[in-house]
Formats: sequence, C-alpha cells, structure tokens
Amino acid sequence: MVFNPPTNFSLFKQRRKRFLESIAQHHSIAKGVVIVSAGFETERYAFRQESSFYYLTGIADPAGVLCMYLDGREVLYIPRFSTPREQWVQVMVNGPEDAKKIEVDQIRYLGRDVPGYSFQPIFSREKYEQLLGDLGMFIDDQTKVFTLLDRSNHGYFMQINLYERLQTWLPSLARCSMDVSPLLHEERRFKDEYEIDLIYKAVQITNMAQQAAATSLAPGKFEYEIQAALECVFTHVAGASPAFPSIVATGKNTTVLHYFQRNHKLNDGDLVVIDIGAEYGLYAADLTRTYPVNGKFTPRQREVYQAVLDTQTYVESIAVPGMYLKNPKHPEQSLHHLAVKYLEQKGFAKYFCHGIGHYLGLDVHDVGDYNIPLQPGDVFTIEPGIYIGQENLGVRIEDDYVMADDGAVCLSFELAKQPDDVEAMMQG
Repeated sequence: MVFNPPTNFSLFKQRRKRFLESIAQHHSIAKGVVIVSAGFETERYAFRQESSFYYLTGIADPAGVLCMYLDGREVLYIPRFSTPREQWVQVMVNGPEDAKKIEVDQIRYLGRDVPGYSFQPIFSREKYEQLLGDLGMFIDDQTKVFTLLDRSNHGYFMQINLYERLQTWLPSLARCSMDVSPLLHEERRFKDEYEIDLIYKAVQITNMAQQAAATSLAPGKFEYEIQAALECVFTHVAGASPAFPSIVATGKNTTVLHYFQRNHKLNDGDLVVIDIGAEYGLYAADLTRTYPVNGKFTPRQREVYQAVLDTQTYVESIAVPGMYLKNPKHPEQSLHHLAVKYLEQKGFAKYFCHGIGHYLGLDVHDVGDYNIPLQPGDVFTIEPGIYIGQENLGVRIEDDYVMADDGAVCLSFELAKQPDDVEAMMQG
C-alpha cells in the first residue's frame, strides 16, 4: 500500500480549471491573476506541502508560487538553487523543462540564486525579483489579484506572510487583492473518487494501528509504549505518518481532550482513549476508540461507553444530505445539537464538551463551511464523548464517514466498537 506520488497531473489541472470558473462566476473581472504559494521547509520538521497548493498542483516541492491568469495561462515559479537540490532531497520539479510534465504553460525562476539547496522562509527581495517584475508589468488599475487570505485558518500563515512581504516590495498588490479562500474551500470540501480512495486507505492503516494498540495494552505499561506500537504500524504498513499528534490517554487523562504527554502508567481498572490518524498520500484519517486497560469494562465504564456508542449510532442514522454538522441557526437539522439533545435524555449532556464532528481531507480538520448542509462527497467524522472529571472517566468513539445520496457511509466499519467486540479484540 506504499503511496506513489501522482504522475498524471491532469486531475490537478481540472481542479484549477474549476477553481477559475468559480472565480469567474463570482467576480465579473476581465483581467486578473490567482496567486497560490507552497509551504516552506524547516530543519526541525519533515516538510509537508501546504494543502491548498497541493490540491491545485499535486506538487510536493517547497517554496513554489503558482500564478493562474484569468486568460488561461499558468506559470509556476520555483526557487533557483545554486546547489543541485536533487543531490540532497527528492525533487518533483527540476526546472523549466518540466512544464509539460506538470501541465502548466511555463516554469520560471522566482529570482536570483538561493545559496545551497534549501529555501528558507526568511528571504530577501532578490530571491523573488523575477516574480515581482512579472507581476509589476501585469498589474494596472483594472487588475484583480486573487489569493488565499483566510486569517482564521492557521494553515495559511506562511501564505499570508509571503503575500504581505510581497506587498512591501510591490505596493500595487495591496489595492487590488481579493481573498478567494472560501471559493477554494468549497471546491476542496467535496471529495472526488481519487480523494476518497486515499482517505479510505488512511482509514485502513489507522484501523490496523488501533488493533495493534488494543492488543498491546496491559497494566504497568506506559502511554508512550502504546504510542510506539501503533505508530510503528503507520510506518511499517505503508510508509505513512501521523496526521496529527497521537493521543494515548489513560486514567484521568481520558478527560483531557487533547492530551499529548503520554508519560503515565496504565493501571488495572482504568480506561485508555486512543485518538489517532494516519496520513496517506497527504490525506488524513481520524479514529478514536476507548479500551479497558485490563481487557474488561467495569459496569460503570460499560454504562458510559454504551451511552457514547448509542449516541454515535443515533447520529449516524440521521446523517443524510440536508443535515448540518453544526449549525445553531437550525438546531433541528444540526447533528451536534441533536446529539446534545439525545445525551440529555441519558443524563450525560453536561459531560459532552466538544463538537459532534468535523470535515476530513487534506487536513484532519479540513476546510468547509458549517453553514452549508451536508451533501454527497462530504467526508467527516462523528465523535461523541463523555468526560466525567470527578470519576477520572472519559470515553470517546470516533469514526470517519463519506456522505452518499441516501446517507452516511462509515469508512471505518471494520474496527470493533461494540463493547463485547472490543473486549474480544483485546484478547486477540
């Protein structure tokens, strides 16, 4: 199941075409350009491409800038490295000769030589002088520059930082800029077959990691040992990686939603919440299960666990096109509000302190407008939870779904979650 980067870039060209058509529908502009930039690499973390840039290009190299002109031209700008980069790291785009391969009209260099083989996120004007010169010649009083300026999305920090830096060198950018991130988010939200296949494979890998974690649990072990066992599966099975920091929480830590210390010992009679997700082909899974450390739920643990499971089953049954994940303006059609109401009947609503789910895709909390009803092609989670601090008792169950014409289809159906099945799996 090892992922091979795409070699057919026509899929990404089609996405760019749809995005430009969407912009044209919303903005009656004759002259304009869309600017989208790649992420930057750092020494501390492995490079992972910025999601929107990857969605539109399929390119995993850092520091590129894509310019899509409304007249149909597409130009990719890449750094000009003074040292052959391919001697140090894997490279998808080597130079202007690769334009036909990646299906753009032209590849140009951003500016002057970059020392070495790596482009740092702190840079000087000359590193971008070619891009700045081309934009300066193109922009006039009739031009609009469309880009991604969603300041509520931390994933765009580097995009926004780069764009603001370019504005200091090319002030005309400031007066003609327009944020089109909502339009791109609408495109990204609804997944095609290629994307759903990658997400499903990420789910399968995560299923196996959950099973490995469940069968390695035992009193006296530490949370980090369980983390090591499950993340080994990510790498061993498919060369995958965690889509987010793995959560392995036992005892009182089960009531902390995003617990990352992983240094506590597993005690007999406690629960363990394991919230993990593999990233495969840049697409994420996100699955949570709750296990008894000793392989057997206590009556109280089973009572709370069953309440969480019943809530998830109920929400799954009513998750159809036209419903919302969470919309306070339409609580009668909001899965979150209906889940809270369901838990009220069981007496547990006050212990449910997060949303019922989120969109899933290139980002684990993927883009998407919660004010727009669920539609076929949406991929999302359903994850009810009950957290009772005074009892050191937390339970969460989370699965991944794709919306079909007649309702939600569970992608992670193979992973045990009925309490009897969980106990049987732990003995496996």
